[in-house]
Amino acid sequence: MSVKEFLDYIAAIRGLRGTEKRAQVEYAATRLELLPVLNAPLEALSMGLRRKVAIAQAILHTPALLLLDEPTEGLAPDQKHTFRSLIQSLMQEMTVIIASRHCDELSELCTRALVIAGDRLVADAPMPDLQRDSRHFQAVTLTADAPLDLLALAVLPGVAGIEEHRHAPGTVTVLPMPGHTIYPHINTLIANRRWKINSLSLEPGRLSDVVHALSREAPL
Repeated sequence: MSVKEFLDYIAAIRGLRGTEKRAQVEYAATRLELLPVLNAPLEALSMGLRRKVAIAQAILHTPALLLLDEPTEGLAPDQKHTFRSLIQSLMQEMTVIIASRHCDELSELCTRALVIAGDRLVADAPMPDLQRDSRHFQAVTLTADAPLDLLALAVLPGVAGIEEHRHAPGTVTVLPMPGHTIYPHINTLIANRRWKINSLSLEPGRLSDVVHALSREAPL
């Protein structure tokens, strides 16, 4: 089957006929940027394009709810960015529920999180509320070419600890004590020591921290 033949087939199954079917297939193909490959065989498409076809067939009948299961699994980083932008735009038209184990990837995309552990719903809250429970909430991540003085960072007021990134040499994350703000102290230290910093970011909190903690607490 070509992409168009497949979309026509699914549209017919959805009960669409005639002008309405043609309009909805064109809408879905345009929405998912599939017009250039409409006549291409499905088996010839890349994984990213196949994922777009899967979403296109799911929105042919303009549903109120779209459920996606690991929509970015197996995609390259640039493809993941494209898909997140696509999903965000779909959220303007329908409710989108995403099932994923990679929760931190979705923290900037989703507004609400439901955490399931031990076959039970253990959390249902706005994303920012759960992120505030993370030990990385208000943590500061720094990247530099030269080694940083970790002791100088560790003794700053409000610092709870430091994580070195094993897979990213020169990158460290400074963890705050609960209720403490450490960003200004780190900025002052950088200025006083004249460190050359490549990047400096304040973390909103990692959902993975909270999910792992809730999973351990969930009853068997």
